[in-house]
Amino acid sequence: MAKIGTIETNERRRKLTDRYAAKRAELKAIVNDKTLPAEERFVATLALAELPRNSSKTRVRNRCRVTGRPRGYYRKFQISRIALRDLASAAMIPGVVKSSW
Repeated sequence: MAKIGTIETNERRRKLTDRYAAKRAELKAIVNDKTLPAEERFVATLALAELPRNSSKTRVRNRCRVTGRPRGYYRKFQISRIALRDLASAAMIPGVVKSSW
């Protein structure tokens, strides 16, 4: 089990990302638009830098919903490989069966 603080920090980052997503997208569109004057693009770059760092999508870490483990994460199930194996063995995940040959 991961530390509660790291899980909560990640959730705060996720909320900040959702809150600033539209504003970030607008500013990035201005910065990447080569038809606009350089001064306007530079102002947009400065405005983008003024936003909180944790509002960037790349700062959010994929973590297991059950244990908070950051590694071995399956996006389809949103859990780690270890939690997936435990839940699949207990038949808690529909459609997932243990393979044997």
